[in-house]
Amino acid sequence: MEEKIMPKHIAIIMDGNRRWAKQKGLDGSLGHKKGAEVLEEVAKYCNKIGLEALTVYAFSTENWKRTKEEVGAILLLLQMYLDKFLKTADLENIKLRVIGDREHNMPEEIKTKMIKMEERTKNNTGLKFNIAFNYGGRDEIVKATKAIAEKVKNGEINIEDIDENMISNNLYTKGLPDPDLLIRTSGELRTSNFLPWQITYSEFMFLDKYWPDFTTADIDNAIEVYSKRQRRVGK
Repeated sequence: MEEKIMPKHIAIIMDGNRRWAKQKGLDGSLGHKKGAEVLEEVAKYCNKIGLEALTVYAFSTENWKRTKEEVGAILLLLQMYLDKFLKTADLENIKLRVIGDREHNMPEEIKTKMIKMEERTKNNTGLKFNIAFNYGGRDEIVKATKAIAEKVKNGEINIEDIDENMISNNLYTKGLPDPDLLIRTSGELRTSNFLPWQITYSEFMFLDKYWPDFTTADIDNAIEVYSKRQRRVGK
């Protein structure tokens, strides 16, 4: 029997919470609540099967344009999730990070919880679980470019020193392998400014189901499909 090839890093665009709720005649906030429950289950399962890294798109820099009520509900969910994870992190051995812009719009209370949670889980050796919140891929690259330019300005490096590795090492995902597989739910066929540098050679999988209907069986199926693809990576 052919051995199944396990990806090291899976990225997921969790799309469709609001449409799931609307389809069922529910308030949109309940779609986000169900989505958060699914995310917790998926993260624990990915840790159980030995996945090295999982990065999920939870909230983009553009999502602040949504209604005040919806944004407030999402922020409350994030806060509750961080509180819960702080209590169970030692049991799960998951290393959790929130990647994205923490300087703009982010409430101080949530930033404080992020720091506590990352400090608490930094030595965990299980799944590297990254929640992209207030994240924009182009913004990430701009920030990396500015950081590198500052080093050139200060004489720490020469322009000739700049290469792909240096750019990768100035992104939020520094130290992680690039995603082998990108999954997007809800039937949409685009990447929506998610990890544009990192997914250059990722395999894509678009599922025609909303995120709240996603299950651990979908992870198994995605890995099965991935293992059958021929990854030439330019070769």
